Amino acid sequence: MRLCSTGKAAVIALLLSYSMPGFAELSDAEQRMLDWIDANSAGAIDLLEETVNISSGTMNHQGVREVGAVMRRELDALGMETEWIEMPVEVNRAGHLFGRRDGPGRKFLLIGHLDTVFEADDDFQSYVSDGVTATGPGVDDMKSGNVVIVYALKALQAIDVLDELAVVVAYTGDEEKAGQPLSVSRGDLVAAGRWADVSLGFEAAVHYDDTDWATTSRRSASSWKLETTGKQAHSSGVFSDSVGAGAVYEIARILTAFYDEFRDEEYLTYNAANIQGGTDVEYDSELNRGTSFGKNNVVPRKAVANGDIRAISEQQLQRVETRMREIVAANLPLTSATIEFTGKYPPMSPTLGNQALADVLSAVNQDLGRGPMSILNPLQRGAADISFVAPYSDSLAGLGALGSGGHTPNESLELASLSLAIKRAALLMYRLNAQ
Repeated sequence: MRLCSTGKAAVIALLLSYSMPGFAELSDAEQRMLDWIDANSAGAIDLLEETVNISSGTMNHQGVREVGAVMRRELDALGMETEWIEMPVEVNRAGHLFGRRDGPGRKFLLIGHLDTVFEADDDFQSYVSDGVTATGPGVDDMKSGNVVIVYALKALQAIDVLDELAVVVAYTGDEEKAGQPLSVSRGDLVAAGRWADVSLGFEAAVHYDDTDWATTSRRSASSWKLETTGKQAHSSGVFSDSVGAGAVYEIARILTAFYDEFRDEEYLTYNAANIQGGTDVEYDSELNRGTSFGKNNVVPRKAVANGDIRAISEQQLQRVETRMREIVAANLPLTSATIEFTGKYPPMSPTLGNQALADVLSAVNQDLGRGPMSILNPLQRGAADISFVAPYSDSLAGLGALGSGGHTPNESLELASLSLAIKRAALLMYRLNAQ
């Protein structure tokens, strides 16, 4: 739904009220950049509307490519060398859009994603705005962040600074459901992270308790699958030397031990999401769905459970996985158990380099009249693509606009915060490049 001229004027007035330009800390060049952003706020909103109105759930490959085509048009206009990176057929994903621009200055990797969680058959498909708030699939996660990247680069170009930077823009096409193997679907992103000095992720910003929050770390996200076996027999013999405990008691022992041992460890969460057990068990890990059958008077011979695990560092993750394997190996009588881990998103660990970036961002935020930024607790954010590059470059996440209701039909965005996010990003890159 496009706004009439009166509606756009109201939006622009609100955008101007969202920041307070003219502070003594701003240079003339910075002030000119902010003025350009204010003057072009309506164009940013139009681009957001255009892309939100293209359905692009991860498995809607055509829709993802169409959003990619729009963003490629924008990157081409910035003079970037653009490339659509196709994925192999077996990965079953649309691909990624990368844009590259050489320059003598600091090397920046800017990360967004083209897909949403809303597939083509979802009822939630359209952009709607009342001039203050916009709703629509991906308006918060993260088509607004994609717009922030483009308009921050345009603002730098407007004051003749963009040529001084080296930039790679990476718009992945499957962030919401990453293609497997990750070595293929994230190979190009990792290579860009190895190249970069600074990596910036543009998923939604966080504001609560009257404070803006910087994201310097995010936890990992990986899956586990636990299987146990027991001796099938008449239930009258359960626990005897000849029958043992059965598969269900064995899986219950293990899950209870996991709960007792890990539930209080800082920054670690462990979720058991699905369990099946009985005489006959079928389980499809890809669909997270299964069936089981077992009579009350039969000791069960099989049980399966799966879930996820999230950690703040590779060291924590490896230590916990090792201990989990030890617990699994301490079997009840006449039972056996195995556990397998499937790596997905690595952790974005907190580092001094990330903190230094957050310090610059906090100063930017203060110069925009919004006060210092605190560091967000990593328990409050999920995994994201920036985690793949964080081991190789200083990184910050959460540089997008302010929204809510992500992954739900209530997903919305504060339109005024789009301009705020563009200003933050443009000033941050400007100042980092000048260091």
